[in-house]
Amino acid sequence: MQTLRNWEYYGMTESFTDLYERSASKESFSNLYGIVTSRENIRLAYRTMKSNKGSKTPGTDGLTIEDIEQRPEYELVNEIQNRLQKYRLKKVRRKLIEKENGKMRPLGIPCILDRIIQQCFKQVLEPIAEAQFYNHSYGFRPLRSTHHAMARVQFLINQASMHYVVDIDILGFFDNVNHTLLVKQLWNMGIQDRRVLACISKMLKAEIEGEGIPSKGVPQGGLLSTLLSNIVLNDLDHWVAGQWELFPLTKTFKSRTGERAAKIRSSLKEGYLVCYADDFKIICRDWKSAQRWYHAVVQYLKDRLKLDVSPEKSQIINLRKRESEFLGFTIRANKKGQKRVAHTGIKSSKKQKIKSEVKKHILRMRTSPTALNAAGFNSFVLGIHNYFNRATHVSVAFSRLAYDLRAFMYNRLKQIGKYEHPANPPPTYSKFYSLGYRTFRIANVYLYPLANVKTKNTMGFSTGLSLFTTEGREQIHKKLRPDLRQEIYLLTNSSIPNKSVEYMDNWISRYSMRMGKCEITGMYLFASDVHCHHYIPSHSGGNDKFNNLRIIHKEVWQLIVQTHKETIDVLKNRLGLTELMMNQINKYRKKYALEPV
Repeated sequence: MQTLRNWEYYGMTESFTDLYERSASKESFSNLYGIVTSRENIRLAYRTMKSNKGSKTPGTDGLTIEDIEQRPEYELVNEIQNRLQKYRLKKVRRKLIEKENGKMRPLGIPCILDRIIQQCFKQVLEPIAEAQFYNHSYGFRPLRSTHHAMARVQFLINQASMHYVVDIDILGFFDNVNHTLLVKQLWNMGIQDRRVLACISKMLKAEIEGEGIPSKGVPQGGLLSTLLSNIVLNDLDHWVAGQWELFPLTKTFKSRTGERAAKIRSSLKEGYLVCYADDFKIICRDWKSAQRWYHAVVQYLKDRLKLDVSPEKSQIINLRKRESEFLGFTIRANKKGQKRVAHTGIKSSKKQKIKSEVKKHILRMRTSPTALNAAGFNSFVLGIHNYFNRATHVSVAFSRLAYDLRAFMYNRLKQIGKYEHPANPPPTYSKFYSLGYRTFRIANVYLYPLANVKTKNTMGFSTGLSLFTTEGREQIHKKLRPDLRQEIYLLTNSSIPNKSVEYMDNWISRYSMRMGKCEITGMYLFASDVHCHHYIPSHSGGNDKFNNLRIIHKEVWQLIVQTHKETIDVLKNRLGLTELMMNQINKYRKKYALEPV
């Protein structure tokens, strides 16, 4: 997994594990600032930020990650450390994006350097928060997804026979988070470094261009926002769980298998919470419990978290009679034999959105029938199939979508493509789709058939998985060998004067990708033997991009750039190069306008 690999690159795994374990033991932290501003943490934040698609979106200063990556590494580290001494954020750019219901969602886009700083804080705060988060909170957390949340809902319906749902819709959650309360929640979680809390307070109150300084809310678009939002709702999660699921077992009774414990049910409300950020449900066994939960949660949100709910969207649903919506899916408890099971589908607004997007792709291909546009259509179809294939009746839903779009698609693509059964399709097509469906071939690319999708079983989240524990990492750990990890650690701690952040970062990536082997000789390279070579030299327009760098042995590099004949002969004899290797070296020398050797 790339996240773990990045931690290894910069030697942060032990630090994050220590924070997680201490937080799980309810320790408090008063010296986090040093970890946040450490060279390794800043370099890790840059690397993480660089791989984020939003890194190329400019803030109010107009800069993107491309303006940062050419700077020397020490300069970036020093600037961030100095800025945080007296931290003042630049104005946040406001951008509006359309929601499913047609309304606009405001995003706050900080300047690129402020985003890297936010990532520095997130990396340190996340292990502390993760150790204390509720187990069935799935939103914006490592290794968890919407599919895990759906699996939990289906389990409670199928196995626990709980068919009543309390839907609570928080009114403008992200825009109404109470800043003072959030800082208190961070403190109560053990984050008690005043310098760290002061910086977070400044991030919350960063001026929004054209709107001024916000008095409440967390700006959607900031890297730290999702973590802070989960921290806000963590109190609610644990309060709900403490009312039933995590309530202490206090009464014992004898059974055939021996003594067992049972919950005293007289004054408790039976219910189980499943949440994905601010989208959450409480699954109950009966109407009376559901009513009690509804009123209790509304009151808790108002009194404790200073948040209001939308009375129009908040409701109690009997899943035997009506369907509930969650994360783009519909949920209902339908009869199957002697019991009821979860019947899940796609919500109607999502279907309309899919239709609209498919039509856009079709019109784009009709205007410009290129392989790129056909691949764009395939990427979209594969994406929605992978998301919705956890629905129990996904095949029916997509068959209907394909039927509704059939005439539109056929009439607009028949003149630019061929409608046929795929003959010799590429491996990717064969892997995901059967050949029984006819489809269009556009620019020699077969379009993925919209109707061809099958239900995939939802799997619950495995509590053993964790980025922050040794045991958890053993289950997901990348296949980097121990010796390779050690060499990567040595490389990350080396210092090369006047090299850009991008060069230093891509150097490590290239070494890892090549599994530490020289790209010409194939020999394993220790850190002391590594040279990172520019395939196209800088004076000929070469840059520090990943694709222009090569990992080679230092002596192989000397042979590439050497002009002295005696030295060349010595190096050739020492390295014992094959004809194929020499051809490669001469190819590299040609880029530097040097004679073959």
